[in-house]
Amino acid sequence: MSKMEVKTSLLDNMIGVGDMVLLEPLSEDSFIENLKKRFDHNEIYTYIGSVVISMNPYRSLPIYTPDKVEEYRNRNFYELSPHIYALADEAYRSLRDQDKDQCILITGESGAGKTEASKLVMSYVAAVCGKGQEVNKVKEQLLQSNPVLEAFGNAKTVRNDNSSRFGKYMDIEFDFKGDPLGGVISNYLLEKSRVVKQPRGERNFHIFYQLLSGASEDTLRKLKLERDFSKYNYLSLDSAAVNGLDDSANFRTVRNAMQIVGFMEDEVQSVLELVAAVLKLGNIEFKPESRVNGLDESRVKDKNDLKEMCELLGIEQGVLERAFSFRTVEAKQEKVSTTLNVAQAYYARDALAKNLYSRLFSWLVNRINESIKAQTKTRKKVMGVLDIYGFEIFEDNSFEQFIINYCNEKLQQIFIELTLREEQEEYIREGIEWTHIEYFNNAVICDLIENNTNGILAMLDEECLRPGTVTDDTFLDKLNTVCAEHPHFESRLSKSSKFLNDHSLPHCCFRIQHYAGKVLYRVEGFMDKNNDLLYRDLSQAMWKANHSLMKVLFPEGNPSKVNLKRPPTAGFQFRASVGTLMRNLQTKNPNYIRCIKPNDKKAAHIFTEALVCHQVRYLGLMENVRVRRAGYAFRQPYEPCLERYKMLCKQTWPHWRGPARDGVEVLLKDLQIPVEEYSYGRSKIFIRNPRTLFTLEEVRKQRLQDLATLIQKIYRGWKCRTHFLLMKKSQVTVAAWYRRYAQQKRYQQVKSSAIVVQSFIRGWRARKILRELKYQKRCKEAVTTIAAFWHGTQARRELRRLKEEVRNRHAVSVIWASWQGTKARRELRRLKEEVRNRQAVSVIWASWQGTKVRREYRKFFRANAGRKIYEFTMQRIMQKYFLDLKKTMPSMSPIDKSWPARPYLFLEDTHEELRRIFHLWRCKKYRSQFTEQKKAIFEEKLEASEMFKDRKALYPSSVSQPFKGDYLEISKNPKYQKLGSLVEEKIILADTVNKVNRANGKGAPRLFLLTKNSLILADQKSGQIKSNVPLDDIGSVSVSSQSDGFFALRLKEGSAAAAKGDFLLSSERLIEIVTKLHRTAASTAGRSQIRVDITDEFLVQFKQDKVCVKFVPGGPRNGNSATCKRKNNRLLEVSVPSP
Repeated sequence: MSKMEVKTSLLDNMIGVGDMVLLEPLSEDSFIENLKKRFDHNEIYTYIGSVVISMNPYRSLPIYTPDKVEEYRNRNFYELSPHIYALADEAYRSLRDQDKDQCILITGESGAGKTEASKLVMSYVAAVCGKGQEVNKVKEQLLQSNPVLEAFGNAKTVRNDNSSRFGKYMDIEFDFKGDPLGGVISNYLLEKSRVVKQPRGERNFHIFYQLLSGASEDTLRKLKLERDFSKYNYLSLDSAAVNGLDDSANFRTVRNAMQIVGFMEDEVQSVLELVAAVLKLGNIEFKPESRVNGLDESRVKDKNDLKEMCELLGIEQGVLERAFSFRTVEAKQEKVSTTLNVAQAYYARDALAKNLYSRLFSWLVNRINESIKAQTKTRKKVMGVLDIYGFEIFEDNSFEQFIINYCNEKLQQIFIELTLREEQEEYIREGIEWTHIEYFNNAVICDLIENNTNGILAMLDEECLRPGTVTDDTFLDKLNTVCAEHPHFESRLSKSSKFLNDHSLPHCCFRIQHYAGKVLYRVEGFMDKNNDLLYRDLSQAMWKANHSLMKVLFPEGNPSKVNLKRPPTAGFQFRASVGTLMRNLQTKNPNYIRCIKPNDKKAAHIFTEALVCHQVRYLGLMENVRVRRAGYAFRQPYEPCLERYKMLCKQTWPHWRGPARDGVEVLLKDLQIPVEEYSYGRSKIFIRNPRTLFTLEEVRKQRLQDLATLIQKIYRGWKCRTHFLLMKKSQVTVAAWYRRYAQQKRYQQVKSSAIVVQSFIRGWRARKILRELKYQKRCKEAVTTIAAFWHGTQARRELRRLKEEVRNRHAVSVIWASWQGTKARRELRRLKEEVRNRQAVSVIWASWQGTKVRREYRKFFRANAGRKIYEFTMQRIMQKYFLDLKKTMPSMSPIDKSWPARPYLFLEDTHEELRRIFHLWRCKKYRSQFTEQKKAIFEEKLEASEMFKDRKALYPSSVSQPFKGDYLEISKNPKYQKLGSLVEEKIILADTVNKVNRANGKGAPRLFLLTKNSLILADQKSGQIKSNVPLDDIGSVSVSSQSDGFFALRLKEGSAAAAKGDFLLSSERLIEIVTKLHRTAASTAGRSQIRVDITDEFLVQFKQDKVCVKFVPGGPRNGNSATCKRKNNRLLEVSVPSP
């Protein structure tokens, strides 16, 4: 169907038959052929009345988009082609508008798509119900519960890579508006035997593989696990990896889903510890050991896995080891302890693993229910979604298949009852006579299984509780005795002789004729699986664990609450659960989805007729069609019926003015349809035979073709007339335009000639005036030249007179200076002579004293001993000085002014010289580490220091802040991408400043961009350039000496940018902006430098007016930032807070 085509009915462009009720002729072969035809055309949904048949396509189809959701929203069930959304919408609208509780029953065998169908129903309801923060949270929790339950309850089987190994029923609760409030999940019969053993080609539950594949190394180390699947006995290796299944990604999805649902982090960790404990439990192996009394006993082979499991669960290793080796039986006041052999120990281990996992799964369901349950206690509307096993017939059927098929018998029973009841209620509501419908009632099969005295489940429980030797064979013998005469029970050893020679019926089996066919059950394992026995020693050992969940999962292990009664059997529990489920379903309006698997290869485009036929039989679809067709095959409200077929009668076409029912009566009477083929209800027309409906469709199709031909004829005539009128109008328009063009051309020629004449006359007059003006100008220039020569002569005379006066004054000054110099030199020679005489006396006295000292020393030392002692002493002093200096050397920071103290007075010069040399070397080392970019930054900082240090109070706070330049990241920020493309030069500085308005003193944010040649101011929001000022036009920058960020850009008079006046701006990065502006202007050769004026009062040119900007200190009321206020038309006062 093309995108432009709109379907308005189930019957439009129908591939095969969309509703099996209309199939003609009706047989099993035609039923299968119709399914195949629709499947080959990607039509995977088919109706049986209000029941939806869903074929698994094993591939993605574009039929679940948001557009499809809107297409089926608030539409009649039969208005569009069959779809699961139609059923979901019908159920939701009935719940919301008619206040009827709904249930959606999804059945089918493994791999038929039941889980996906339930997800589609829930996602559709979530999409069409109300919106809001709380509603969206509830919807998200309901949807995210699915990944958690799938991880712990689904597994890969030979039939399905994501097979649900448990039954799930979810009640979604809504308020009176139809918004979800919460939900409650019930689970049925988890296949816990899969934990310890999987058939060939199948896997254990997903969570084991997801944990080992997706958990982090740290998590695995805490859980004492390794990634290698082969390390664990409970994991099958032949199907560990599944194509299209990413266990690692799914583990992250499960963790996220648990967080959304409401699991705490410690709860998630506790759950993972139990999963790891199950894996460790499977690695525990036992060896036989004989006791003195001859009894067999078992012992754990390798205790490492046992130890790690006990550490995970917080159990004493000895307690659990004893529970695996001994069993305590209590009877009244007596306790008997017996040893377990190897086989019994393995049975106890596997039983513990199965119970631990199944109870963990039940705890997960209860924990999810706590999170998603409705918080209000008001009355709620409920929609239930049941996703449960379909009917199962395998080569080897055991206890699990028996109770699954029992559940499907109950569902089939309620399906037939509710379908008939719905049909009867509609007939009565419409006033149609109800006729009794013959159908197969499977109540006799249900009674065979669930009867309290003679039922199979009751006898199975009785055998389990009977004292003495009880085996599967004794159970089969009891069945052969009690059920031998039942028409639906078959056994080769029963009293009925007709099965004695039936070789298809083995001796250890019995056969039940279900509604879907005969199923052969092998009794082996029935007793053990029904007992589901866990030794009390293991329960008590688990209860003693320090793990947070153990006491919740094993309450019967509490020694203070020992119950000697046997726990209820698995069959009893399941029968009670099914009974509760049936009572729940009977209170709701049912909606059915029957899922069918097209092939066993899990491949697209393959339709195996034998497999589909088998499923059609055990789903009871043919029985369903027959029940629906027993009365009237098709019914439709009068309004859509009249709208669809009104063109078949002249009286109803194109518009019927009366009631819709009267129009339908006129229509059917005009078409001469036999009266027995239809009946009139209160609001619907009922058609008995599908052939009548198909006849109407054929006549309608032919009539539509005739109407299309008529519409085409009328349209072509209209199109030709319209084209002729358009051509005629165009001819008139073209002629009018041509005449206009000719007149315009003639007018232009006359106008051009007149302009030429006028130009010659104006030229002659202009040249005449020019000659007169030139003569006047020459006269004025002559007078000016003569005056200039006269003024020049006068000026040169005055200049010579002034030069002579200056020369005379200079001569006097030179003579006076020479005399003063002579006097000074004479005085200097006299003073030098006096000093020389004094020094001679001192030298003679010192020499005499030295002679006396040497004479005294010669008495005791040789003549050169003193010199050597002096040199030795000086050498040791210098050596000690340098070693001490090395130990007390200051840091390599150039700003570190510390230096060790001088040890000796005579080393003062040396000490200071070394300090100077060390500082120079330290500075050289520090400079060598600078990159070119860092040098540029320090040069900017140095220049800022030269301009503002001790002159601007804001400068000290800017010293520690690096000059970044591009604070807006123009090239990276998509918001300013358009602005960046308009600026062709490299941006040196980009920041946000406030442009001060002279009218009120308030600031407006602007983007401040500085390039090599210009300064740009742009709007902060739109990025539109407001001003582009060349740097050559900026004369100076004025700032105050206080701690404010205001600065004024003073433009040169006469420049193009000065027309709008100067700019008064403010910024927290004033020091960096002014420094970069000053450096950029100075770096270009031939450009005058921008002067920086620092004053607390300066003038700013605003267009034609000059305004004084005055900075005054402010009080505490001004806050932490400077504020600008307008005092009058000529004064702006900036109040700067005191530091």
